[in-house]
Amino acid sequence: MSDLDHRVGVREQNLVVRNLKLSHVTEESCDELVKEIDQLFGIDEVSYNIKEGEIHLAYDAANVSLDGIEEVIRKYGADVHDDWWTHTKESYYKFVDQNIKDNSVHKPWSCHQAPSGAGRKNK
Repeated sequence: MSDLDHRVGVREQNLVVRNLKLSHVTEESCDELVKEIDQLFGIDEVSYNIKEGEIHLAYDAANVSLDGIEEVIRKYGADVHDDWWTHTKESYYKFVDQNIKDNSVHKPWSCHQAPSGAGRKNK
């Protein structure tokens, strides 16, 4: 896949897929919650499985954060499920997302850059 296969604001190299269990999501608020998250810059895909109580997210971790998504979730009276496994996944997701965001703006300092004049042929 390339960056052109994704929405605006989503780069393939920063794309992450997350699944989190939510609680207190009603059928009335479900559609609005998904709709608002779907409009955030950097979201590639979002869906909610009401039967399993799980939200599926695909987003560019350099442009959107899990904290920002959770704010929208709480706005509709829902929250991340309060159990050990969900909190462990959430912490890990936030750690990885922060690394992706930090690395997206990091400039390589040594041999990771192409030398000046690279690609030119000397005749």
